[in-house]
Amino acid sequence: MMIAQTPPPPYYAVIFTSLRTPVEDGYKDTATLMMTLAQTQPGYLGVESAREGVGITVSYWESLEAIRHWKQQADHLIAQQMGREKWYAQYKTRICLVERDYGFDKE
Repeated sequence: MMIAQTPPPPYYAVIFTSLRTPVEDGYKDTATLMMTLAQTQPGYLGVESAREGVGITVSYWESLEAIRHWKQQADHLIAQQMGREKWYAQYKTRICLVERDYGFDKE
C-alpha cells in the first residue's frame, strides 16, 4: 500500500473508522470489490487504509457531490447493509475538507 497521491487542496477526505465483529464471511471479497469500484467513480482521488484492531480507511474525493454519488452506488449500498448486519460492531464516518497538505518522500 502506498500513500495516496492527491492533487493540491482543496479536496475532501472521508474517514471511515471501524471495529469488526468476528464474522469473516464475504468481508475480504467485498472490501476488495469496494476498493476497485471506488477507483472507477468520478471524483475519486485515492485511498489509504490500515487495520490493527481499529480499522481506518481514508478515501479522497474532488467534491461533496462525488462522495454522495459513491455513497449511493448500488454495490456500495449492499456492502453498507452487510457491514451493519454482519461485519461491524461499530463504525463512524467523518467527512472533512482538506485545506492544506504537505509531505516528505525520501526517494
